[in-house]
Amino acid sequence: MEEVKLPKLAYNRITFVGASIAAVSLVIIAFLIGLNIISGIENPYIGIILYIFLPPFLFFGLFLIPLGMYFQWRKWKRTGEIPPQRWPVIDLNKSGIRNASIIFIFGTMLLLVVSSYVTYEAYHFSESVTFCGTICHTVMKPEHTTYQSSPHARVACTSCHVGPGAGWYTKSKLSGAYQVYAVLVNNYPRPIPTPIENLRPAQETCEQCHWPKQFFGAQQRRFHHYTYDKDNSHWPINMLIKTGGGDPRTGQTSGIHWHMNINFDVEYIPRDQQRQDIPWVKITDRTTGRTTTYQDAENPLSEEEIASAMPRRMDCMDCHNRPSHVYHSPDYAIDQALLTGRISRTIPEIKRVTVEAINREYPAESEASKEIANHVTEFYRSNYAQYYAANFTLIDQAILSTQEIFQRNIFPEMKARWADYPDNIGHFIYKGCMRCHQGNHKSDEGLTITHDCTACHTILSQGTGELAEMSESPEGLEFKHPEDIGDAWKEIGCFECHSGVQP
Repeated sequence: MEEVKLPKLAYNRITFVGASIAAVSLVIIAFLIGLNIISGIENPYIGIILYIFLPPFLFFGLFLIPLGMYFQWRKWKRTGEIPPQRWPVIDLNKSGIRNASIIFIFGTMLLLVVSSYVTYEAYHFSESVTFCGTICHTVMKPEHTTYQSSPHARVACTSCHVGPGAGWYTKSKLSGAYQVYAVLVNNYPRPIPTPIENLRPAQETCEQCHWPKQFFGAQQRRFHHYTYDKDNSHWPINMLIKTGGGDPRTGQTSGIHWHMNINFDVEYIPRDQQRQDIPWVKITDRTTGRTTTYQDAENPLSEEEIASAMPRRMDCMDCHNRPSHVYHSPDYAIDQALLTGRISRTIPEIKRVTVEAINREYPAESEASKEIANHVTEFYRSNYAQYYAANFTLIDQAILSTQEIFQRNIFPEMKARWADYPDNIGHFIYKGCMRCHQGNHKSDEGLTITHDCTACHTILSQGTGELAEMSESPEGLEFKHPEDIGDAWKEIGCFECHSGVQP
């Protein structure tokens, strides 16, 4: 068999090293691609090796092949081992050049196929939930965990954080480069601060699926609360939430979605980074061009502060700021567990005890699970010894559910918990709507941003047993607090007493 010859220039160390690196990289890439296709393994670290780590080695090796040949040619030219000539010389009558040309042509075709596949898969891998949520496991664990039980659990992270188009894709990857650096040098904040700076406008992401001009009318919601008494008393509130919305052409622009720039532009200036203190609001009527500016009468901005500020145009994210990463408070999470039966309501004081156990500060998740179990068990052994002996199975189930709630909502390693991430929907434990609707935002003309509860919701029924009430009129019921606090609820916001744990 005739020996395959290559041009003499190919026989040098640099070219040999380059060819070796390229060949080994190509073999490993081919092996991993085959493994992925056959087994369907979705390991993020295999993805990193296959689509991010190996391709640069492959191309580096290929780059060294002609580079070595070029240096070899320059060396021979200096020493006079070859006559002066233009390089390279392509003469297919020479077997070495002919073989090299065949290898180059077929190698290039193979490289184009492999690189096209790898590039395509690398793009999709870097856009996947696996890449976003599990590569930097410790850093992204809170976001990835809460995302998995959110209403958007089947919507890819990049659909909201990046959206369509090459421009924002490139921008996100450049931003991601610094994030990788921050993780490598352990220089990232704990918890991750919000809101995200320079987040793409909701009109270019959220509104790809959601339609603000669709008229929703009122939507029924039932809120279940359990009190901190011995019987874990149930206190439901059944409401119609006036979502509203609509198209100005039909005249339906009422309700909460009135805010969504349908017929008006709403701008505001926040005083803090989390946008929880909003002292200045401007509303522009698109049909007339009239503007109305409201200031917090108790703590207005100065003229200098207004002049130096950059007003933000309100969009979906100003209310729906936790659409995929909701950190439920202990109070809410335990209420849901009691409602669904994961924790038995028959266990005396179980809400108070479990909320107290979750609310404690723990250095790590593993220690939290152990201490939650110890806290609940010790409470019932000490205070309800006979009940514990007869119902330890129920209490053990309550402990397991409490541990799961903690693991889904509180992350000690990242110092992430509900109090760090306000949810602007509603106004129960966060300011939310009351950032603007607390009744103290007034204009120079004497207008006030409404503080009327019925502007956003109508109570259909509330309470249980003898205290239960049901509305018999379209206006609904006046809110009734489960405990007798008089008219205090009219003067202060719910969030001023309720913090997500026992008040």
